[in-house]
Amino acid sequence: MQLPASIRELFLNPAANASLPGFALSLCLAAVLGMFLGQAYVHFGQSLSNRRLFARNFVLLAVTTTLIISIVKSSLALSLGLVGALSIVRFRAAIKEPEELAFLFLAISIGLGLGAGQALVTIVALVIILGLIALRSLVRRTPDQPNFFLTVTSSSPAKLGPQQILGALAKAGARARLKRFDEGPDRIEAAFVVDFQDASRLESFAAQLRNLNPQVQVSCLDDRGLAA
Repeated sequence: MQLPASIRELFLNPAANASLPGFALSLCLAAVLGMFLGQAYVHFGQSLSNRRLFARNFVLLAVTTTLIISIVKSSLALSLGLVGALSIVRFRAAIKEPEELAFLFLAISIGLGLGAGQALVTIVALVIILGLIALRSLVRRTPDQPNFFLTVTSSSPAKLGPQQILGALAKAGARARLKRFDEGPDRIEAAFVVDFQDASRLESFAAQLRNLNPQVQVSCLDDRGLAA
């Protein structure tokens, strides 16, 4: 009888996770919601990075945030200590896509809500937000959505520009849209969403780029699979 009572208190009593069963349930619920958030990111995200690999961080982030908030929320001294500890943390991995940052904030919000004992509010808010994300994806999706994430890296002395790359894609019969362009003193990196009809077109495109610059590097991430 103790477990059902703990579950009921978790949703109805904000102070429930002060007890050990409530705290354990909060951590388990954070892990479950983090997994749902990860699946939503994999299916509805538009980032050019490996979404499945990035989504693995959400469970750990949600659970860790729940743990931290549950510990420090009742102690001013611990809260100040947390501020001091976090002030020395430095993140070296750059977040290049705003969408990645938005989903990270969602994972942190799950931990904040559950750590503060607001399980019901957190679940309702997450369901509404994920519903909006799914609706946005369905509205924007078209039947001929590009199926490839393409990254082209070109170094000096014969750096390739976006127009040259787009021209090579057009000659290969591919439809493309430029998503990101980074240029440095000795190299450029351009990211596109591209639609290739078959693998031979991709090989033709890579050959055209190597004719322009033998040192060019082409990286492809398959989103849906090439047509036969």
